[in-house]
Amino acid sequence: INPGNSGGPLLDSSGRLIGINTAIYSNSGTSSGVGFALPSDMVSGIVEQIIKYGRVTRPIMGITFAPDAAVEQLGLGGVLVLDARENGPAWRAGVKATSRDQAGRLILGDVIVEMDGALIRNSTDLYRTLDKLSVGQEIALKVMRGENKVDLRLTLDDLKDLPQQLPAG
Repeated sequence: INPGNSGGPLLDSSGRLIGINTAIYSNSGTSSGVGFALPSDMVSGIVEQIIKYGRVTRPIMGITFAPDAAVEQLGLGGVLVLDARENGPAWRAGVKATSRDQAGRLILGDVIVEMDGALIRNSTDLYRTLDKLSVGQEIALKVMRGENKVDLRLTLDDLKDLPQQLPAG
């Protein structure tokens, strides 16, 4: 990738667009090294959003979740919901957050195991699936609630609609 070529097309040997050049890593400071590009399927979705909304939109579920390592230690598969933001998509759909009982014992929240037909084993699966979805789209969500599998319907919001919370203090 020569200087000034970032944003240019990456073509295969048949001349088909397969990506958009973005950057190069070079030890020498020249145009030889490892080039990086965005895949064309990702770019086409972004272009459609810019044309339709004038910006890139990002769908959200309105949740925070436990780190994958903690979920593995608990012997669970999926994404453990720690919090479902009030009035957010997951909260509206009835997703249960992790909480504590009166004695202070932890009550695990829902564990997301499937989203829009895709198996969710960890946070990477959740993010990859979410990246393929659109703001305003209604999706099927399967969660484990204790020993029971629960089917929910969730409508994704836009990241820009998420109210910003000011830091405490």
